[in-house]
Amino acid sequence: MAITDMFSAADGVLTFAPSSKKEMLEMLAAEVSARIGQPKAKVLEAILAREKLGSTALGRGVALPHARVDWLEAPVALLARLARPIEMEARDGEPVDLVFLVLWPESASEGFLPALSDICRALRDNQLPRQLRQARSDAEALQALLAADRPQL
Repeated sequence: MAITDMFSAADGVLTFAPSSKKEMLEMLAAEVSARIGQPKAKVLEAILAREKLGSTALGRGVALPHARVDWLEAPVALLARLARPIEMEARDGEPVDLVFLVLWPESASEGFLPALSDICRALRDNQLPRQLRQARSDAEALQALLAADRPQL
């Protein structure tokens, strides 16, 4: 599954201004809850359960909170651009300002790791994070994702 197949063009990119990691995860849970019709507490529980295993901050200001759940029918992904970086215990010590949230149905687990890998691969090049940070609108940020998702010729 392509990265952009997981993001809705209308609402896949969000701008948040949380003051902490906890508040950011709660905001993401609220967004997902509203989209999929599951209780916010259930979504937050899944995100926090994974975060308890270790920080999902990848470094260079990017985090990838993720979880596989048995109550989801199709993958859900959101990109949150944070108004102010927050501390998420990244190995490089950098605060996070780009957050990719991925929730994946347990019934389709074979696609989960490739999807995470694709996101990480796209972010490995500094160009995509820079474009996402500099995007003047959510639509422009989504365009940067689309461009990163296309195979290089």
